[in-house]
Amino acid sequence: MSFYRIEGGRPLSGSLSVQGAKNSVLPILAAAVLAPGQSVIHNCPDLSDVSATLDILRLLGCRTEREGDTVLVDASALCRSDIPDRLMREMRSSVIFLGALLARLGEAELTYPGGCELGPRPIDLHLSALRRLGAEIREDQGCLRCQGGGALRGRELCLNLPSVGATENAMLAACGCPGVTLIQGAAREPEIVDLQGFLRAMGAEVSGAGTSVITIRGGVPLHPAEHCVMGDRIAAATYLCAAAAAGGEVELTRAEPQTLTAVLSALEEAGCRLTSGPDHILLESRGPLQSIPTVRTAPYPGFPTDGQAILMAALTGGQGTTMFVENMFDSRYGHVDELRRMGADIRVDGRVAVVTGVGRLHGAAVRSTDLRGGAALVVAGLGAEGSTEVSDLHHICRGYEKLPQNLRALGADIQELPD
Repeated sequence: MSFYRIEGGRPLSGSLSVQGAKNSVLPILAAAVLAPGQSVIHNCPDLSDVSATLDILRLLGCRTEREGDTVLVDASALCRSDIPDRLMREMRSSVIFLGALLARLGEAELTYPGGCELGPRPIDLHLSALRRLGAEIREDQGCLRCQGGGALRGRELCLNLPSVGATENAMLAACGCPGVTLIQGAAREPEIVDLQGFLRAMGAEVSGAGTSVITIRGGVPLHPAEHCVMGDRIAAATYLCAAAAAGGEVELTRAEPQTLTAVLSALEEAGCRLTSGPDHILLESRGPLQSIPTVRTAPYPGFPTDGQAILMAALTGGQGTTMFVENMFDSRYGHVDELRRMGADIRVDGRVAVVTGVGRLHGAAVRSTDLRGGAALVVAGLGAEGSTEVSDLHHICRGYEKLPQNLRALGADIQELPD
């Protein structure tokens, strides 16, 4: 066990290259099992969730290698279709193997996935989409036994919610279904566009990602491919909010501003100065942040739920009152009690949190309760007065590569110390 010790109050300055997107690389790695042979994935971040995904691939019979930020996945010897509970519990994204294994082997057996405790996140949409494609799925004491075989066929699917995971699972499964699959009500996130790019590189006929209708012509021969993962827009949002809270001037490269429109607009309204190009963002913060209109989380292109805690942490040390409405998850305010330890004025009523800026937080010993909540505490600590200690770092390590090293490169005083 270790913790971060942060001495706050130091403005950030410099340039940083954003890591590859966690929410993009995990389904792409799962998609590598669709074809025998070696696929090459560039800009692959070194995260605990990625390590867990590689463990699953090796268990299934794949050979994996990492060379810097490049990962090689050879699925020639794929020999298993079952994933044990201990690996499924590591992360929620493990459920994405369901569609990939059905497409390649015609069967899959796994348990319900784990991940951060953010309230109920059922996978009903995943299962109903796969059943619509012809899969027979039996649930037995938390175990999902899925059979497809010759029954899989392309069909029209209608998602009543734009679930990212269900969209991705349906895309992967549809690659192995003869005929045309039409996904109506698909999620529109940039990570789905990135997955489509990899599938196309493998020879799949997929179009429409980034819109609410995705078309897949399944059953075509697939081959290994090479792909470079997009930059992580939530990691980018985290570094921008850190600079906003601590003050200073930070430039991010490998960051696509068009994927962060809602976050950038919020930071501008809070008083930050932003300039951007096709793959870089420059933020300048010279004074206390100001309150902004109500922040409502929503599916893309709305304000991302993954950015809610991070922006909230920055605004707690500002001025004025801002209301947050969390529309995506029932329990995504776990960070609030920890921010209160640092002097934050936040009142929560159900899905609504009202933040009143206190001008400056003070350092405290706080505990990370989930991935983005942990990052929010780091952001708060960078803008606070005195020393902040953030524990339970395993949550943060799921989604951020070299977080303390990157922040030190920008001038932050942050150390990872043994408990």
